[in-house]
Amino acid sequence: MDKTQPHPLFKLATELGPLLVFFAVNAKFHLFVATGAFMVAIVVAMIASYVVTRHVPLMALVTGIVVLVFGTLTLVLHDETFIKVKPTIIYSLFAAVLGGGLLSGRSFIAIMFDQMFNLTPKGWRVLTARWALFFLGMAILNEVIWRTQSTDFWVAFKAFGVVPLTMLFAIAQMPLIKRHHLDPASLEASEAEAGDVRKG
Repeated sequence: MDKTQPHPLFKLATELGPLLVFFAVNAKFHLFVATGAFMVAIVVAMIASYVVTRHVPLMALVTGIVVLVFGTLTLVLHDETFIKVKPTIIYSLFAAVLGGGLLSGRSFIAIMFDQMFNLTPKGWRVLTARWALFFLGMAILNEVIWRTQSTDFWVAFKAFGVVPLTMLFAIAQMPLIKRHHLDPASLEASEAEAGDVRKG
């Protein structure tokens, strides 16, 4: 199925919107009400993404499922630990998938981020390793923050700390991507030349 590329602002809204809802509702009520609102906002964001693009990115889908599962546990058991440990589970899962793929000689970055780069094998390996370490670091950071800081601080970090950190890290990878980028035209020419050599 063809996927429509959404406007960057739409993509940002579907990613940041549920976090802002979580922050706003927590500030006005408390964490349990905010958790319910967060779950609804996540579902709305996924539906909006599908309506606009006819597709839900893999990371958003996995995140949404984990939010619904741990959010439900939080509300049913009335224990805020579940929603607080949710990011740790998600980041650890992403780090394990990327790290495991790297050990088996494969890169799941393109699938995970729902986008393709034409990179050299070394470029793929380095980019995969960097993102695996980033997700591992975010898992550790989440554990440190929710265990040592107040609930309000943790919620604020989720809303206003996670996205900027992720964006800054992604931007920091651009030199690597440019350095190991393979131009599609050059790649096709090289493959055609290799084919001619084999025929000759």
